[in-house]
Amino acid sequence: MDLLSFLRQSPALKDPVQAKHFATLWATRRGPKGARIASQGTPDKAEIILLDGAAASLISDAEGRTACVGLYQGPCIVTPSIARTRDGQSLVTIEAQTDTLIATMDADALSAEMLSNPYVRDWANGALRAALAQKADREWCLAALGGAQRLAWLRENFPSMEEVFPHALIASHLGVTPVTLSRLRQAAKA
Repeated sequence: MDLLSFLRQSPALKDPVQAKHFATLWATRRGPKGARIASQGTPDKAEIILLDGAAASLISDAEGRTACVGLYQGPCIVTPSIARTRDGQSLVTIEAQTDTLIATMDADALSAEMLSNPYVRDWANGALRAALAQKADREWCLAALGGAQRLAWLRENFPSMEEVFPHALIASHLGVTPVTLSRLRQAAKA
């Protein structure tokens, strides 16, 4: 999907003049599968829209263990900078799972635009609310549901994820082991 079409999906940017102006503030680029869009522990001041492709948000510890905390399938907004950075440093690695098309904008530039443009402010506030609601939904899923219900939740809310993402990432995202996910998938077929 092209950036302007994506932005115009928001009720806040139905005005074509405002949407076109806002679109000019973003830079788009293609990236190959496996490319890092952001790296944990490195400077990150970008707001990111995944226009096409798939990406995963990962957290790693000092021993090299990695957990998947977000799965993105374009077109979508990647968790806003304010929720994935601290002191200008990325808290996560965002890795392309397929070839991607992304749009980026400096987070400070977006904040400045929000102060001067109520259309952009409404768009950005809506994007942040949606991202936080999605994170809260996942946290509820992890805290309140068993493994089979987590898989059912994923399938209901993100029906094509199992075809796009490696099952090891899906298992990590759901808080289960890959072996458990395999068993749950087999049980769901029965």
